[in-house]
Amino acid sequence: MLIGTAGHIDHGKTSLVKALTGVDADRLPEEKQRGITLDLGYAYSPINAQTVLGFIDVPGHEKLIHTMLAGVTALDFILLVIAADDGPMPQTREHLELIDLLGIQRGAVALSKIDQVDPARLVEVQQQICDFVADSGLKECPIFPLSSVSGQGIEPLRDYLQQQALNTPNNLAKGRFRLALDRAFTLKGVGTVVTGTAISGEVKIDDQLVISPAGFHARVRGLHVQDRQAERGQAGERCAIALKGDFEKSDLHRGMWLIDPALAKPLTRFQAWIKVPKQQAAVKHLQVVHVHLATDDIVGRVSLLDCKKVEPGEQALVEIQLERETLALNGDRFILRDAGAQRTVAGGQVLDIVPPARYKRTPERLALLRLAQQHELGALLYQQACQTLSGIDLNQFGLSWNLDESELSDLSQSADLTVVRDANSRFVLSHQAWLALQTNLLEHLATEHQHAPDMIGVEANRLRRMLSPHLTHMVFERLCTDLIAQKRLSKTRAWLHLPEHRAELSATDQQVFTELKPLLLTQGFNPPRVRDIARQSGQAEYEVRRLFKRVARVGELYPLAHDHYFTAAMVAELADIVRQLNEQPQGATIGALRDYLSDKGGGGRKLAQQILEFFDRVGYTRRHQDRHVLRHQATEHAWVAH
Repeated sequence: MLIGTAGHIDHGKTSLVKALTGVDADRLPEEKQRGITLDLGYAYSPINAQTVLGFIDVPGHEKLIHTMLAGVTALDFILLVIAADDGPMPQTREHLELIDLLGIQRGAVALSKIDQVDPARLVEVQQQICDFVADSGLKECPIFPLSSVSGQGIEPLRDYLQQQALNTPNNLAKGRFRLALDRAFTLKGVGTVVTGTAISGEVKIDDQLVISPAGFHARVRGLHVQDRQAERGQAGERCAIALKGDFEKSDLHRGMWLIDPALAKPLTRFQAWIKVPKQQAAVKHLQVVHVHLATDDIVGRVSLLDCKKVEPGEQALVEIQLERETLALNGDRFILRDAGAQRTVAGGQVLDIVPPARYKRTPERLALLRLAQQHELGALLYQQACQTLSGIDLNQFGLSWNLDESELSDLSQSADLTVVRDANSRFVLSHQAWLALQTNLLEHLATEHQHAPDMIGVEANRLRRMLSPHLTHMVFERLCTDLIAQKRLSKTRAWLHLPEHRAELSATDQQVFTELKPLLLTQGFNPPRVRDIARQSGQAEYEVRRLFKRVARVGELYPLAHDHYFTAAMVAELADIVRQLNEQPQGATIGALRDYLSDKGGGGRKLAQQILEFFDRVGYTRRHQDRHVLRHQATEHAWVAH
């Protein structure tokens, strides 16, 4: 269990930690010389072979609030220290306010220095403390009168903390690994070491991680957990991690993250809810603030979404705009301080790390943020899916909330959604959105058939863009597959059309094309161009060009390049050749296709390049380096002319 101290300067936080653990958490020479805590201190006290009490001692000085906030990230328990002679003081009040804003509700009050007051004062100050914490998350916490000097009262507190640790459920090691750096140093024979509190997931020796937002890749070469050498560490534990990578200790600093590579997505804005304490001033639109997120401190602005001003004691939905990159996930807590870092402005929680650029204040958008605030993830996912026809990236949703695979799978099933997946991606759509997409697709096709009755159909990628430019190829392909299976959609070669639609040439066009078609077959796989057909037939070049365009619309010709048309049967044969080349070691390259065409009596490198680029355009192949490989659904393309 991780325990953080809090309280006014000189109320005995560091002395209490030493009395409980035997460790002086003040490690800096200046701290020992001046007798005050200037930076975070750490101490550990083993309970048994499996459980260790970890203490994070924070400074109490008002000018070191940023350091105090860096130390209370992901704590299990707070130990609020109040001196019996002084009672609650200004920094006691501010620390308690910050604890409340961070949502920490497990704790105890250590009433220190009882050896310096008489019994009457002791009774008086205990009542003051009860009144002081009455409106906070610590209102039910016990009070332990004690003296770190004489040792009086130390044992009851130690016993209580140990019992709390043994009763703390070990259920935090979910999601991907995240650790907010609070120190980085170099040890001889070990190398670069970083320390911090693991916020989620687990880490093991040899894990490959990323230091973000700097983007350094690192391998875990050594690990200490709760001051013990270990093979693994998990959320809720203090970890010291020796790293191997292309960076120096000077490249690392407090505020960075050590994370699973999938989470390495720096951001400069996020949407959240905030609460303004009753005793603070109102928060205004675009107010400049210091954003304390985990161990980081960044200047930013508060953009209000659902009001014009946040009055003391009220909550609001906001967008935080940062002046530099950091990392965050949905659910993370943060503190806002004023531009001069003199007073606390508000506390809040991240709700969306990938907010939209537009329509941020619509009723529908605000409703989604309120669902996120209530942590109703099933309802949130369903409502997001209902508000878009292009679907929700389920993998991104899982990363934003740091859900493990079982949680994400259960969530998508419980929300009653249509799931579309391939080897790497998953999108979810509401059933209403799925039906709407089907209806829209068929309506678009009907309109296109009416406007261009001589066209065989609409090319797949063009039809996808008609539905939505944001619709992924994977979702569109599944949509078409379902409609084809229902016999509500048909596919002829590269075109999609309604089953009842038939594109035919006029009798005149058919007669002229029948006369010209033999001229296209005289040179094997390198048919003459439009100008050559016109010269050989004696017809006007522009008339041949217009005719071939109409013939291409019904699928009997394909324009592989400008004014260079191939018959459907020829394209089908070329598609089979490309498939055969892909089965050979050299693959379908320009050189391989050129050699094949040369053996068949014609065609050079330029023609081979045009043919392969055509197949890339229509989706039969895709380019990978110098090869043109078949797409995963390439076999579904019916290239044989009917």
